Amino acid sequence: MLQIQSFAFNPFSENTYVVFNEDKDAFIIDPGNFSEEETATLIKFISDNGLKVQNILLTHAHIDHVLGLQKVYDQYQVPVLIHPLEQEMLDRNPMDANRFGFFFKPFAGKISYINENETVTLGNHEFKIIHVPGHSPGSIAFYNEAQKFMISGDVLFEGSIGRTDLYKGNHDQLITNIKTKLLVLHEETKVYNGHGNPTTIGFEKNYSPYFK
Repeated sequence: MLQIQSFAFNPFSENTYVVFNEDKDAFIIDPGNFSEEETATLIKFISDNGLKVQNILLTHAHIDHVLGLQKVYDQYQVPVLIHPLEQEMLDRNPMDANRFGFFFKPFAGKISYINENETVTLGNHEFKIIHVPGHSPGSIAFYNEAQKFMISGDVLFEGSIGRTDLYKGNHDQLITNIKTKLLVLHEETKVYNGHGNPTTIGFEKNYSPYFK
């Protein structure tokens, strides 16, 4: 059985996730830890629970989702998995940070690419990669069908969708991808998103004003 721990980090209240299995193998997803205190909180949780980090996964690489990427990479020295179309977003982060008034170094670490319909595994647990562009060109969701949940990043929120006014955002593309790739999943599927409370596919399908 997989367990999920979430942390609301940084000034953007971004949700960072640690997903781990019964053997203590773990993924860190979207490390947004910004302050030293946030980084210490994340590392302490992993240490206190005896977790063995296998990979760092990124749903996308907007700066609020990678503020702690270098720190956790340096700590655990495991590959970072992203969609290839998101490399540009990762590379833009120093420029984006400058717009917000702070300095951010380019990421220096091992990147591996993952594509739609591929899978990543955590022990015996499998996550299907679903490519859902529109908020960002390489936005992906990590979908575990067996336990009916996904980590979706900033694609689908409780009663809302991700912003599409950012660089390379596309509103129509996002709506189409959510309808054709996410809303077709089992209605009980729980959606752990990048900001705010989790939701379910059924709730968004039946009540979100974006899909009426």
